[in-house]
Amino acid sequence: VQLQASGGGLVQTGGSLRLTCAASGRTFRSLGWFRQAPEKEREFVAADNLGNHRKYYSDSVKGRFAISRDNAKKVVYLEMNSLKPEDTAVYYCAAGDPILSYVSRSEGYRHWGQGTEVTVSS
Repeated sequence: VQLQASGGGLVQTGGSLRLTCAASGRTFRSLGWFRQAPEKEREFVAADNLGNHRKYYSDSVKGRFAISRDNAKKVVYLEMNSLKPEDTAVYYCAAGDPILSYVSRSEGYRHWGQGTEVTVSS
């Protein structure tokens, strides 16, 4: 299984970016995005879970980010709007079959992409 993330870059506050992650192999129950800012721990951003057809978001991005997936293409997207400097981080896509209580936890995902860097300037 390989996950290839792309779409990061430099954007001004209030701008938008769309991240894309292409996954090889089988269809996973959950595709998610996590991020890690410098000197901080990796944190959950969003996940799209096929098991219950729900999307999950962290409180910090709810209303600004949108996750979607194309199962035919095995791609997951993260549309990021109204970006803030605090969104600056390396963003990682992840794939797995977590139980519902682990959908927003990194331990629930076995496969990870290489990360794509997002920088939001003030």
